Amino acid sequence: MAITTQNIFEPFTFTSGLSVKNRILMAPMTTSSSDPNGDVTEDELTYYKRRAESGLGAVITACAHVEPLGVGFPDPLGADSDERIASLTSLASSIQDGGAKAILQLYHAGRMSNEDLLKGEQPVGPSAVPAPRPNAAVPREMTEEEIEATIAAFGEAARRAIQAGFDGVEIHGANTYLIQQFFSPHSNVRTDKWGGDVTARMAFPIAVIRSIQQAVAEYAEKPFVVGYRISPEEREEPGITMDDTLKFLEAIADEGIDYIHASVGRFFGGSIREEDNRSRVEMIQQHIGDRVPVIGVGGLQTLKQVKEALEVTPLVSLGHALIMDPDWLAKVKKSRDEEIFQAIHLSKKEQLDIPENLWNMVTKAPGWFRIEE
Repeated sequence: MAITTQNIFEPFTFTSGLSVKNRILMAPMTTSSSDPNGDVTEDELTYYKRRAESGLGAVITACAHVEPLGVGFPDPLGADSDERIASLTSLASSIQDGGAKAILQLYHAGRMSNEDLLKGEQPVGPSAVPAPRPNAAVPREMTEEEIEATIAAFGEAARRAIQAGFDGVEIHGANTYLIQQFFSPHSNVRTDKWGGDVTARMAFPIAVIRSIQQAVAEYAEKPFVVGYRISPEEREEPGITMDDTLKFLEAIADEGIDYIHASVGRFFGGSIREEDNRSRVEMIQQHIGDRVPVIGVGGLQTLKQVKEALEVTPLVSLGHALIMDPDWLAKVKKSRDEEIFQAIHLSKKEQLDIPENLWNMVTKAPGWFRIEE
């Protein structure tokens, strides 16, 4: 069916009972703007609230590490200690005060970190296999005790999110971080119960899901969503294939997850592994969408693109579009979509409420954004 602007503003209710007022969410994006302790800063609170106020259904935050060894960025947001609950409460409130539901993304960087970020500690991973990138650190293989502790840490971080007043958490099982590393045949060459064939490599992510759901069952007193973000493929050989992912999605659905959030560069983009132009997002929707709602993402900037995406998935998330224009959805609602910014306008810096560290990243990273005066 053709999606109209009116359809975009239809509410949606997840299995958990949480309702969002429309089909547009803010995608999780790193800000590198927290303080050295991992507490949210005033600039971040302003950044999130401004975008929530545009009318979004929900805001998914930047990823928050669940353990000190999980840090993967400078100036990261933390959910690794009860000392962070006050900070997380401020973050949830800023989003909710703007009128959107607040979802905290939880992650562990694993081998994608380095000794500088970890204050001299060696990064950890499922196996002592470095990431296939220049100057990547060789991670230390996690012991079984460390694996169990990390699984518990995800549950504890979810508890903190609940106590801080969030409406849900998103498990970051994408973008080559620790959870994906356990599922990948490139980074996980273990021979114990945490490694092996494609089914065996699901053990860690499924244990994380169950740890978080246990915390929700014990602590949540209102509807609380648990979503899962997934990268459908890896370029490496061996690496995660689309067939692996489709099997994994069935296992996730069996765990009662509230939504699947695809992580791809282009919504209608094909395979990054082979000559196959079928949209990975469409394949996910066709395979699992009748069991679990799918959030589509990937280079969506214009109203036309969002309408086309919503003909495939029931929900979409916007990333770069909301950095460039925090009023994206408000302009759509007022039928002023032709006024949506399609670039970072340097002259409008003060109007965009972007934290300084994030501003420096988006204006200096080649190819990320179109830059205009």
